[in-house]
Amino acid sequence: MTTGRAEEAEQAEEPGRAAQARYPRPPVSLEEAEWVWRTLASQAMEEGAKPETVRLAVVTGLARASGARYGDLLRCTVRSLDLGAGRVDVEHGKHRVPRRHGLDAGTVLVLRRWMDVRADLCAELEGSVPEALLLTVHHTHDNGVTVAAGLPITRQGLVLSWRRFVYRTNAAHAGRRPPLPTRFEQLRRAWTTAGA
Repeated sequence: MTTGRAEEAEQAEEPGRAAQARYPRPPVSLEEAEWVWRTLASQAMEEGAKPETVRLAVVTGLARASGARYGDLLRCTVRSLDLGAGRVDVEHGKHRVPRRHGLDAGTVLVLRRWMDVRADLCAELEGSVPEALLLTVHHTHDNGVTVAAGLPITRQGLVLSWRRFVYRTNAAHAGRRPPLPTRFEQLRRAWTTAGA
């Protein structure tokens, strides 16, 4: 019993220690996170930008504005957005706590671009258009079955999309910039810890 109390006392003395145990990988710097956002936002607005790049810019912009994790963003629908007022409603965490977040002009611009791309992706779907904000951007395979583009994306799809961006970016900037982490969480926490 005393061992448990000793551990509790140690954790009470060092509040940062519990956070380190939960998040063993440190976040990138705020400067680095902002560089990623600017890079993705500018690539998304280029003529002929790949739909995956536009979607990743949306994910990054919304995480920057709201601190939302992948699961929170996957619950967002097109009705969660009010681009005229520049805001998004996000249900946070496993308890789905609703919060309204303001969006800056750059994020609104990227979201408008995504809504156009999204409409193109859904054009060939049969039946009703999905309500989910984030959709697949190319045909994928799920257990041997081909899944059409324009359907709601999964968490694993977002993970793979981020990793593809990281590998391309790290290769393009090798030796000139520190490598980006393969976990998006390390980027997201740069903004949430800066705002705390």
